[in-house]
Amino acid sequence: MQETITLAFLGDVMLGRGVNEEILYRSPESFWGSVLPILQGADAAIANLECAITHQSSEECCRTAKVFHFRADPAAVKVLRAGNIQFVSLANNHTLDFGDRGLLDTLHHLDAVGIRHAGAGRNLHEAATPILLDINALKVGIIALTDNEPAFAAASDRPGTRYLPIRSDRVTLLLIETAVEQLRAAGASLVVLSVHWGPNMVTAPTPQFRQFARAVVDCGVDLIHGHSAHLFQGMECYKRGLILYDTGDFLDDYAVDPVLRNDRSFVFLVEANALGLQRLRTIPVRLHYAQVDLAKDEEFAAICQRMRSLCTAFNTHVKQTLEGLEVSLPRSLEVTANSMNLNRS
Repeated sequence: MQETITLAFLGDVMLGRGVNEEILYRSPESFWGSVLPILQGADAAIANLECAITHQSSEECCRTAKVFHFRADPAAVKVLRAGNIQFVSLANNHTLDFGDRGLLDTLHHLDAVGIRHAGAGRNLHEAATPILLDINALKVGIIALTDNEPAFAAASDRPGTRYLPIRSDRVTLLLIETAVEQLRAAGASLVVLSVHWGPNMVTAPTPQFRQFARAVVDCGVDLIHGHSAHLFQGMECYKRGLILYDTGDFLDDYAVDPVLRNDRSFVFLVEANALGLQRLRTIPVRLHYAQVDLAKDEEFAAICQRMRSLCTAFNTHVKQTLEGLEVSLPRSLEVTANSMNLNRS
Protein backbone atom coordinates (compact mmCIF):
# COMPACT_ATOMS: atom_id res chain seq x y z
CA MET A 1 0.00 0.00 0.00
CA GLN A 2 1.46 3.36 -1.10
CA GLU A 3 1.43 6.13 1.50
CA THR A 4 -0.43 9.17 0.19
CA ILE A 5 0.48 12.72 1.19
CA THR A 6 -1.50 15.95 0.80
CA LEU A 7 0.21 19.11 -0.43
CA ALA A 8 -1.54 22.48 -0.11
CA PHE A 9 -0.60 24.72 -3.04
CA LEU A 10 -1.22 28.42 -2.47
CA GLY A 11 -0.89 31.49 -4.65
CA ASP A 12 0.91 34.72 -3.79
CA VAL A 13 1.64 35.37 -0.12
CA MET A 14 2.58 39.05 0.36
CA LEU A 15 3.54 39.89 3.94
CA GLY A 16 4.66 43.50 3.42
CA ARG A 17 3.00 46.90 3.87
CA GLY A 18 -0.28 46.59 5.78
CA VAL A 19 0.23 42.92 6.57
CA ASN A 20 3.63 43.67 8.05
CA GLU A 21 2.16 46.40 10.24
CA GLU A 22 -0.33 43.94 11.71
CA ILE A 23 2.35 41.34 12.46
CA LEU A 24 3.41 43.58 15.34
CA TYR A 25 0.25 42.98 17.38
CA ARG A 26 -1.49 39.88 15.98
CA SER A 27 -0.73 36.22 16.48
CA PRO A 28 0.93 34.45 13.54
CA GLU A 29 -2.01 32.03 13.33
CA SER A 30 -4.61 34.82 12.98
CA PHE A 31 -3.55 35.75 9.43
CA TRP A 32 -4.78 32.37 8.16
CA GLY A 33 -8.25 32.78 9.66
CA SER A 34 -10.62 29.86 9.24
CA VAL A 35 -8.30 28.32 6.61
CA LEU A 36 -5.72 27.46 9.29
CA PRO A 37 -7.01 23.90 10.00
CA ILE A 38 -6.86 23.11 6.27
CA LEU A 39 -3.23 24.26 6.05
CA GLN A 40 -2.18 22.52 9.24
CA GLY A 41 -3.98 19.36 8.17
CA ALA A 42 -1.90 19.09 4.99
CA ASP A 43 1.51 17.41 5.08
CA ALA A 44 3.03 20.63 3.74
CA ALA A 45 1.93 23.94 2.25
CA ILE A 46 3.74 25.44 -0.75
CA ALA A 47 3.46 29.10 -1.76
CA ASN A 48 4.96 31.95 -3.75
CA LEU A 49 6.51 34.50 -1.36
CA GLU A 50 5.78 37.89 -2.89
CA CYS A 51 8.09 40.06 -0.77
CA ALA A 52 11.56 40.34 0.72
CA ILE A 53 12.06 39.54 4.40
CA THR A 54 14.57 42.08 5.65
CA HIS A 55 15.25 45.05 7.93
CA GLN A 56 16.56 46.86 4.84
CA SER A 57 14.33 49.94 4.67
CA SER A 58 15.30 51.64 1.44
CA GLU A 59 14.24 50.49 -2.00
CA GLU A 60 16.80 52.78 -3.64
CA CYS A 61 19.08 49.78 -4.09
CA CYS A 62 16.46 48.08 -6.26
CA ARG A 63 17.90 47.35 -9.71
CA THR A 64 15.00 48.82 -11.68
CA ALA A 65 12.35 51.50 -11.29
CA LYS A 66 9.17 50.08 -9.76
CA VAL A 67 5.87 51.35 -8.39
CA PHE A 68 5.47 48.78 -5.61
CA HIS A 69 8.14 47.56 -3.20
CA PHE A 70 7.18 44.78 -0.79
CA ARG A 71 9.12 44.12 2.39
CA ALA A 72 8.34 42.31 5.65
CA ASP A 73 10.24 42.30 8.93
CA PRO A 74 11.95 39.04 10.00
CA ALA A 75 9.03 38.25 12.35
CA ALA A 76 7.05 37.42 9.18
CA VAL A 77 8.62 33.97 9.12
CA LYS A 78 6.45 33.11 12.13
CA VAL A 79 3.37 33.70 9.97
CA LEU A 80 4.71 31.32 7.32
CA ARG A 81 5.50 28.69 9.93
CA ALA A 82 2.04 29.02 11.52
CA GLY A 83 0.47 28.29 8.12
CA ASN A 84 2.55 25.11 7.69
CA ILE A 85 4.36 26.65 4.72
CA GLN A 86 7.41 24.45 4.26
CA PHE A 87 8.50 25.74 0.85
CA VAL A 88 8.35 29.12 -0.88
CA SER A 89 9.25 30.09 -4.42
CA LEU A 90 11.44 33.18 -4.57
CA ALA A 91 11.42 33.39 -8.37
CA ASN A 92 9.25 36.46 -8.80
CA ASN A 93 9.25 40.22 -9.43
CA HIS A 94 9.40 41.31 -5.76
CA THR A 95 12.19 39.20 -4.28
CA LEU A 96 14.76 41.92 -5.03
CA ASP A 97 12.57 44.94 -4.27
CA PHE A 98 15.14 45.85 -1.60
CA GLY A 99 18.19 44.87 -3.57
CA ASP A 100 20.81 42.19 -3.11
CA ARG A 101 20.86 42.79 0.64
CA GLY A 102 17.12 42.22 0.83
CA LEU A 103 17.43 38.90 -1.01
CA LEU A 104 20.36 37.72 1.10
CA ASP A 105 18.46 38.60 4.25
CA THR A 106 15.43 36.68 2.96
CA LEU A 107 17.53 33.57 2.39
CA HIS A 108 19.01 33.89 5.88
CA HIS A 109 15.67 34.30 7.68
CA LEU A 110 14.02 31.42 5.79
CA ASP A 111 16.98 29.12 6.44
CA ALA A 112 16.96 30.01 10.14
CA VAL A 113 13.48 28.54 10.59
CA GLY A 114 13.82 25.64 8.15
CA ILE A 115 11.59 26.94 5.35
CA ARG A 116 12.95 25.59 2.07
CA HIS A 117 13.11 27.78 -1.03
CA ALA A 118 14.15 27.81 -4.66
CA GLY A 119 14.18 30.20 -7.59
CA ALA A 120 16.60 32.81 -6.21
CA GLY A 121 20.07 32.68 -4.73
CA ARG A 122 23.50 34.19 -4.21
CA ASN A 123 24.43 33.42 -7.82
CA LEU A 124 22.95 31.81 -10.92
CA HIS A 125 23.94 28.29 -9.91
CA GLU A 126 22.13 28.60 -6.58
CA ALA A 127 19.09 30.32 -8.12
CA ALA A 128 18.74 27.59 -10.75
CA THR A 129 19.23 24.64 -8.40
CA PRO A 130 16.02 22.69 -7.71
CA ILE A 131 15.35 21.43 -4.21
CA LEU A 132 14.21 18.10 -2.81
CA LEU A 133 11.67 17.97 0.03
CA ASP A 134 11.27 14.88 2.19
CA ILE A 135 7.59 14.84 3.10
CA ASN A 136 6.81 11.75 5.13
CA ALA A 137 7.73 8.82 2.89
CA LEU A 138 7.66 10.84 -0.33
CA LYS A 139 10.41 12.87 -1.97
CA VAL A 140 9.08 15.96 -3.77
CA GLY A 141 11.33 17.87 -6.15
CA ILE A 142 10.64 21.53 -6.93
CA ILE A 143 11.97 23.70 -9.74
CA ALA A 144 11.24 27.44 -9.55
CA LEU A 145 11.56 30.10 -12.24
CA THR A 146 10.03 33.37 -13.45
CA ASP A 147 9.67 35.33 -16.68
CA ASN A 148 9.07 38.55 -14.71
CA GLU A 149 11.57 41.36 -14.11
CA PRO A 150 14.66 40.42 -16.15
CA ALA A 151 16.68 43.03 -14.21
CA PHE A 152 16.39 40.74 -11.16
CA ALA A 153 18.04 37.80 -12.93
CA ALA A 154 20.93 36.12 -11.16
CA ALA A 155 24.33 35.88 -12.81
CA SER A 156 27.43 33.83 -12.11
CA ASP A 157 28.72 36.60 -9.84
CA ARG A 158 25.47 38.32 -8.81
CA PRO A 159 22.52 37.37 -6.58
CA GLY A 160 19.09 37.22 -8.17
CA THR A 161 16.22 35.12 -9.46
CA ARG A 162 16.04 32.22 -11.88
CA TYR A 163 14.80 34.24 -14.84
CA LEU A 164 13.75 32.32 -17.93
CA PRO A 165 11.50 33.56 -20.75
CA ILE A 166 8.50 31.33 -21.45
CA ARG A 167 9.49 29.65 -24.70
CA SER A 168 9.06 26.11 -25.93
CA ASP A 169 12.38 26.02 -27.79
CA ARG A 170 14.75 23.12 -27.32
CA VAL A 171 17.30 25.07 -25.25
CA THR A 172 14.71 26.19 -22.68
CA LEU A 173 13.09 22.77 -22.43
CA LEU A 174 16.47 21.09 -22.09
CA LEU A 175 17.19 23.20 -19.00
CA ILE A 176 13.96 21.98 -17.41
CA GLU A 177 14.47 18.41 -18.54
CA THR A 178 17.95 18.39 -17.00
CA ALA A 179 16.55 19.65 -13.68
CA VAL A 180 13.87 16.95 -13.77
CA GLU A 181 16.48 14.26 -14.40
CA GLN A 182 18.57 15.62 -11.52
CA LEU A 183 15.58 15.39 -9.16
CA ARG A 184 14.57 11.91 -10.34
CA ALA A 185 18.14 10.69 -9.83
CA ALA A 186 17.94 12.05 -6.27
CA GLY A 187 14.82 9.97 -5.66
CA ALA A 188 11.97 12.39 -6.39
CA SER A 189 8.65 10.62 -6.93
CA LEU A 190 6.88 13.92 -7.66
CA VAL A 191 8.35 16.85 -9.60
CA VAL A 192 6.79 20.32 -9.38
CA LEU A 193 7.51 23.40 -11.48
CA SER A 194 6.60 26.56 -9.56
CA VAL A 195 6.49 29.36 -12.11
CA HIS A 196 5.72 33.07 -11.70
CA TRP A 197 4.69 33.94 -15.23
CA GLY A 198 2.76 36.37 -17.31
CA PRO A 199 0.99 39.68 -16.71
CA ASN A 200 -1.30 40.74 -13.88
CA MET A 201 -5.10 40.54 -13.87
CA VAL A 202 -5.63 38.14 -16.76
CA THR A 203 -8.21 35.36 -16.48
CA ALA A 204 -6.71 32.78 -18.84
CA PRO A 205 -3.28 31.67 -20.09
CA THR A 206 -2.21 32.51 -23.62
CA PRO A 207 -1.76 29.76 -26.24
CA GLN A 208 2.01 30.25 -25.82
CA PHE A 209 1.75 29.50 -22.10
CA ARG A 210 -0.46 26.47 -22.71
CA GLN A 211 2.06 25.11 -25.22
CA PHE A 212 4.90 25.65 -22.76
CA ALA A 213 3.01 23.99 -19.91
CA ARG A 214 2.30 20.88 -21.95
CA ALA A 215 5.88 20.74 -23.19
CA VAL A 216 7.10 20.91 -19.58
CA VAL A 217 4.88 17.97 -18.64
CA ASP A 218 6.37 16.11 -21.61
CA CYS A 219 9.78 16.86 -20.04
CA GLY A 220 8.75 14.91 -16.95
CA VAL A 221 7.17 17.54 -14.67
CA ASP A 222 4.17 16.15 -12.77
CA LEU A 223 2.59 19.39 -11.60
CA ILE A 224 2.82 23.04 -12.63
CA HIS A 225 2.17 25.51 -9.83
CA GLY A 226 1.48 28.78 -11.63
CA HIS A 227 1.15 32.25 -10.09
CA SER A 228 1.49 35.93 -11.02
CA ALA A 229 -1.89 37.02 -12.42
CA HIS A 230 -3.44 37.76 -8.98
CA LEU A 231 -6.42 35.78 -10.26
CA PHE A 232 -7.01 32.05 -10.29
CA GLN A 233 -7.17 30.49 -13.74
CA GLY A 234 -8.41 27.16 -15.07
CA MET A 235 -6.86 23.76 -14.36
CA GLU A 236 -5.80 21.25 -17.00
CA CYS A 237 -5.09 17.52 -16.84
CA TYR A 238 -2.55 16.68 -19.52
CA LYS A 239 -1.28 13.11 -19.86
CA ARG A 240 -0.12 12.21 -16.32
CA GLY A 241 0.37 15.84 -15.35
CA LEU A 242 -1.67 18.55 -13.68
CA ILE A 243 -1.42 22.20 -14.71
CA LEU A 244 -2.59 24.87 -12.26
CA TYR A 245 -2.18 27.81 -14.62
CA ASP A 246 -2.57 30.35 -11.83
CA THR A 247 -3.34 29.87 -8.16
CA GLY A 248 -4.21 33.54 -7.62
CA ASP A 249 -3.58 35.55 -4.46
CA PHE A 250 -3.74 34.13 -0.96
CA LEU A 251 -2.65 36.65 1.69
CA ASP A 252 -2.09 40.39 1.17
CA ASP A 253 -3.38 43.93 1.64
CA TYR A 254 -4.25 44.60 -2.01
CA ALA A 255 -7.05 46.74 -3.39
CA VAL A 256 -9.84 44.59 -4.83
CA ASP A 257 -11.03 44.81 -8.43
CA PRO A 258 -14.85 44.70 -8.15
CA VAL A 259 -15.21 42.81 -11.43
CA LEU A 260 -12.20 40.47 -11.55
CA ARG A 261 -12.30 39.84 -7.78
CA ASN A 262 -8.68 39.18 -6.91
CA ASP A 263 -9.90 38.59 -3.35
CA ARG A 264 -11.21 35.16 -4.30
CA SER A 265 -9.14 32.02 -4.69
CA PHE A 266 -8.60 28.45 -3.48
CA VAL A 267 -6.42 26.19 -1.44
CA PHE A 268 -5.35 23.59 -4.01
CA LEU A 269 -5.00 20.27 -2.14
CA VAL A 270 -3.05 17.73 -4.18
CA GLU A 271 -2.92 14.12 -3.05
CA ALA A 272 0.03 12.09 -4.31
CA ASN A 273 2.03 8.97 -3.60
CA ALA A 274 4.99 7.15 -5.11
CA LEU A 275 2.83 6.23 -8.12
CA GLY A 276 2.13 9.88 -8.89
CA LEU A 277 -0.75 12.33 -8.59
CA GLN A 278 -3.99 10.87 -7.26
CA ARG A 279 -6.56 13.57 -6.58
CA LEU A 280 -7.04 17.33 -6.51
CA ARG A 281 -9.43 19.06 -4.10
CA THR A 282 -9.91 22.82 -4.21
CA ILE A 283 -11.25 24.74 -1.22
CA PRO A 284 -12.67 28.23 -1.98
CA VAL A 285 -11.29 31.10 0.09
CA ARG A 286 -11.98 34.80 0.48
CA LEU A 287 -9.16 37.27 1.08
CA HIS A 288 -9.76 40.11 3.52
CA TYR A 289 -7.27 42.80 4.52
CA ALA A 290 -4.27 40.87 5.94
CA GLN A 291 -6.31 37.70 6.44
CA VAL A 292 -7.74 34.80 4.48
CA ASP A 293 -10.87 32.82 5.39
CA LEU A 294 -12.95 30.01 3.96
CA ALA A 295 -15.57 31.29 1.52
CA LYS A 296 -19.20 30.83 2.55
CA ASP A 297 -22.70 30.70 1.07
CA GLU A 298 -23.20 32.74 -2.14
CA GLU A 299 -19.51 33.60 -2.35
CA PHE A 300 -18.55 29.93 -2.05
CA ALA A 301 -20.95 29.11 -4.91
CA ALA A 302 -19.70 31.98 -7.09
CA ILE A 303 -16.03 30.99 -6.71
CA CYS A 304 -16.80 27.36 -7.56
CA GLN A 305 -18.90 28.33 -10.57
CA ARG A 306 -16.19 30.60 -11.93
CA MET A 307 -13.58 27.84 -11.70
CA ARG A 308 -15.88 25.32 -13.35
CA SER A 309 -16.45 27.76 -16.18
CA LEU A 310 -12.72 28.42 -16.60
CA CYS A 311 -12.00 24.68 -16.71
CA THR A 312 -14.30 24.09 -19.68
CA ALA A 313 -11.61 25.54 -21.97
CA PHE A 314 -9.34 22.65 -20.93
CA ASN A 315 -12.03 19.91 -20.97
CA THR A 316 -11.31 19.34 -17.29
CA HIS A 317 -14.02 17.41 -15.49
CA VAL A 318 -14.69 19.14 -12.19
CA LYS A 319 -17.03 17.69 -9.57
CA GLN A 320 -18.82 19.80 -6.97
CA THR A 321 -18.36 18.66 -3.36
CA LEU A 322 -19.43 19.99 0.02
CA GLU A 323 -15.96 21.49 0.60
CA GLY A 324 -15.46 22.88 -2.91
CA LEU A 325 -14.41 21.13 -6.12
CA GLU A 326 -12.65 17.88 -6.95
CA VAL A 327 -10.71 16.69 -10.00
CA SER A 328 -9.80 13.06 -10.66
CA LEU A 329 -6.27 13.13 -11.96
CA PRO A 330 -4.98 11.10 -14.93
CA ARG A 331 -2.92 8.70 -12.83
CA SER A 332 -5.80 7.86 -10.50
CA LEU A 333 -8.12 7.26 -13.45
CA GLU A 334 -5.50 4.97 -15.00
CA VAL A 335 -5.15 2.99 -11.77
CA THR A 336 -8.94 2.69 -11.48
CA ALA A 337 -9.22 1.44 -15.07
CA ASN A 338 -6.47 -1.13 -14.54
CA SER A 339 -8.21 -2.39 -11.38
CA MET A 340 -11.48 -2.79 -13.25
CA ASN A 341 -9.74 -4.71 -16.04
CA LEU A 342 -8.13 -7.04 -13.47
CA ASN A 343 -11.48 -7.66 -11.83
CA ARG A 344 -13.04 -8.60 -15.14
CA SER A 345 -10.26 -11.06 -16.08
